[in-house]
Amino acid sequence: MNKSNYSAAIIISLILHGLLLAALLWGTDFSMSKPKPQGSTIKAVVVDPALVNQQAQRIRQQRNAAKQAELERLKRLEQQAEALEQQRQAEERRLRQLKAEKLKAEKAAREAEQERKRVAAEREKAAAAKRKAEEEKRRADEAARIARQKAAKAEAERKAKQEAARKAEQERQRQLAKQREAEEAKRKAEAAKRKAEEERRKAEERRKAELAAKRKAEAERKEAERKAAEARELQRQQEAALTDMFAGLEAETQQRGGARGQYIADETDRYGAIFKQMIEQNLLVDQGFIGKECVIRMRLSASGLVLDASEVGGDSALCRASKAAVVKVSQFPMPEDPAVVEKLRSIRLTVSPQ
Repeated sequence: MNKSNYSAAIIISLILHGLLLAALLWGTDFSMSKPKPQGSTIKAVVVDPALVNQQAQRIRQQRNAAKQAELERLKRLEQQAEALEQQRQAEERRLRQLKAEKLKAEKAAREAEQERKRVAAEREKAAAAKRKAEEEKRRADEAARIARQKAAKAEAERKAKQEAARKAEQERQRQLAKQREAEEAKRKAEAAKRKAEEERRKAEERRKAELAAKRKAEAERKEAERKAAEARELQRQQEAALTDMFAGLEAETQQRGGARGQYIADETDRYGAIFKQMIEQNLLVDQGFIGKECVIRMRLSASGLVLDASEVGGDSALCRASKAAVVKVSQFPMPEDPAVVEKLRSIRLTVSPQ
C-alpha cells in the first residue's frame, strides 16, 4: 500500500464519520421537535422553562461529547495512518538495503569467479609452458646424447695428445670458473660487511643524537624550573613590597569615585585585549582550533613577568596550545598606573582563534 492509498482511506473515513455525526445530530433535533396536534382536541401543556433549559443543556453536552469523541477517534486514525506510513517507509528502506547488499554480494561473487578463472588460466598457461620446456629439454638432451656419441666415436679416433689437451683445457676452464665464483663470493661478503658497518655507524649516530637531545631537554627542563623558582621568589618579594603601597592606592582610588573606577576598568580591558592579541600571535594554530574557545587565567608580576597560566575551561587541546603561547611570550607590557597593574596581575582571558 502506497502513500496515496493511505490518504484516500483517511479521506473516506473522515467523510463517513462526518455523515454519521450529522445523522446523530439530526436525530437529536428530530426527537426534540414539538408533536403535531391530532384531531380537534386542544390540550394545554405547562412547560417548565428550567426543565427546557436543562434538557437543552444536556443535548448540547451530548453533542459536544459526541463531537469530541469523533475528533479523538479521527486523531487516533491519523496517528495509526502515520504509524503505518512510517512502517512502510522503514520496510522500503530495509528492502533497499537488502537489495544493495544482495547486489554487492553478487558483484563480489562475480569478481571472485573471474579471479578464480584468471588464476586457473594462469596455472594452465604455466603448466603448458612447463610441459613445452620439458619437451624441448628432452629433445635437447637427446640431441646432445647423439652428438656426444658421435663426438665420442670421432674422439676415439683422435690422437691421445689431442685428448689430453682437450681435457687440460676443460680443467683450466673449470678452475677459472671456480676462481670467478670465489671472487664473486668475496666481493659480496665485503659489500655485506661494508653495509653492516654503515648501518652500525648510523645507529651509533642516532643513539648519540638521541642522547644529546635527552640531555638538552633535561638541561632545558632544569633551566625552566630554575627560572620558575626565581620568578616565584621575585613575585613573592614584589607582592610583599607592593602590598602596603597598593593598600593606600586602593583607599585613594575608592575616594576618587566612579570616574577613576571606570578609567581603571577601561585600561584593564585595553591591556587585556593587547595580552590576548600577543597570545594569539604566538599560538601554533591548528585548523581544528577554528571556532573553539579556551578560557585561561594568568598571574603576572608587577613588571608583566608570567608567573602562572592555568586552564579555566574550554577545548583542552586549545588550552594547552594557549598556555604554551603564554610561556613563549613570557612577559607582557604593563601600564604605569599601579591600580591597573594590580587588576592585570590576575587576569582571565578567552582565546578564540579565527
